[in-house]
Amino acid sequence: MASRSHRKPPPENSNAGYHSKRRIPYQLKPSALWSHTKRRRFNSNSQTVTPDTNNPSRSNRFEPFRSSSKSRRKKRDEKSIRSSIIEDCSSRRWAFSSTDCSNYKDKVVVVSYNILGVDNASKHMDLYPNVPRSFLDWDRRKGLILEEIDNYSAGILCFQEVDHFNDLDYLFQNNGFKGVYKARTGEALDGCAVFWKDNLFTLLDQEDIEFQRFGLRNNVAQLCVLEVKDDELESDACALTKVTSSTKKRRFVIGNIHVLFNPNRGDIKLGQVRLLLDKAYKLSQKWGSIPVIIAGDLNSVPQSPIYEFLASSKLDIQLHNRRNISGQLDIQSNSRVFRSQIGDEARHSEELVPVKVLETMPIDILKRTRGLPTEKWGSDHLALVCEFAFVNNGNVS
Repeated sequence: MASRSHRKPPPENSNAGYHSKRRIPYQLKPSALWSHTKRRRFNSNSQTVTPDTNNPSRSNRFEPFRSSSKSRRKKRDEKSIRSSIIEDCSSRRWAFSSTDCSNYKDKVVVVSYNILGVDNASKHMDLYPNVPRSFLDWDRRKGLILEEIDNYSAGILCFQEVDHFNDLDYLFQNNGFKGVYKARTGEALDGCAVFWKDNLFTLLDQEDIEFQRFGLRNNVAQLCVLEVKDDELESDACALTKVTSSTKKRRFVIGNIHVLFNPNRGDIKLGQVRLLLDKAYKLSQKWGSIPVIIAGDLNSVPQSPIYEFLASSKLDIQLHNRRNISGQLDIQSNSRVFRSQIGDEARHSEELVPVKVLETMPIDILKRTRGLPTEKWGSDHLALVCEFAFVNNGNVS
């Protein structure tokens, strides 16, 4: 296994800035996830609790008739609503592929999660006016994140805004994960981290990208080549099926990126994404044209040219405002089409198919939380979760 390398984040009391990052309450920042992992079914048995509005007398059954009763009822109703919100938040449901994947044996779950940097939160408390200070406490949040991840039975984790990697490394090692970390360049204290289940995968290769070296700001990205372990036995219904010596080694590239936030620098964003895809493609070719999984916080909306580029590997730059999405690095001035080195034939890895994804929560429920993090959720983002299946080499049972 390749040696693990990471740079310990600077102390929390550093004066390093987080100048360009700004969060908008209740607005989910779309991230990207093309992924796959070890499976265990996640069953949600939560039940929504709501006040009984049809029987007002029931709520006053044990309430004395005096002036303070209204105030106490209000507090009790608020507590009931809060409980309802918490239950609603735990009811994210799986959306399944229209393709029948029941015969696919080897499946894997990947999580992409911006976990909210501790330094970022502490320097921008004004962005969380309705969030109790205790909900922003890192010691509390890291436990919630670990508990949430455990519910997904994930095999691969891609985290962004990591500035306490040693804490996460300790927690997830106890849960059977190994990880690598890459800190951002410049003054920012956070970075990206990739974890994998040690009993399922072996790290074969690793490459970190410092975008500053290409004139693309201080963001970073990670690329890891993972291999399914041959000696992995199906110890339970959710384990990866054993790969016999007669089949091709199951290997894939996992990429993790936190794209620049600045909404007015689409050129930088596109340049970062292009560079990541090009390097992921080269790494894939190096290891025998293996599948590529890209995860991360793209700081772009799903309808943006950034996503168009990810989906098609090309983008006509003259159709878009250069300030919003210009990033045509190393392109000939007389060329209209901005292309990655990835050809059209390599647009979605054919050896992997999506089985199911975890749906987000309805906007009205998110608004009722009055902001993230909450009593249940440890970040101001929602985790993206996807299960993928290997489809080649006689994978169908």
